[in-house]
Amino acid sequence: MMSHLVGRSIDMTHRVPPRMTTRARTLRRDATFPERLLWRYLRDRQVSHTKFRRQEVIGPYVTDFLCEEHKMVVELDGHSHDTTGIEDLEREQFLTAQGFRVIRFMNDDVLRDVKGVVQAIADAIDTIREGKL
Repeated sequence: MMSHLVGRSIDMTHRVPPRMTTRARTLRRDATFPERLLWRYLRDRQVSHTKFRRQEVIGPYVTDFLCEEHKMVVELDGHSHDTTGIEDLEREQFLTAQGFRVIRFMNDDVLRDVKGVVQAIADAIDTIREGKL
């Protein structure tokens, strides 16, 4: 029985600390409007028949959206982020070192043209599938 595991990890070999699980749940509950808007399109395999999860823990970070199948992370940046550019860079370097591709959009991009953002994500998935990335 695996009930001792607090949360799942991407590779299922590491336990997710309880504080990270709690933080991810809080971020899902308190999602920003741009996150909720984009999630309407990413959920239920609506983009390229690809599964996304939101507020997923990878190492010491909680990602906005994760497509585990293609090892792709979608991050939204805006006023809600309490990190500096250096922290964003460190986060991206960590995720890249773990084999993830990170795609970033500004919250304003989602608000102005959510369908364009969704198309850019679909294009990135297609590029990954074709082995060009």
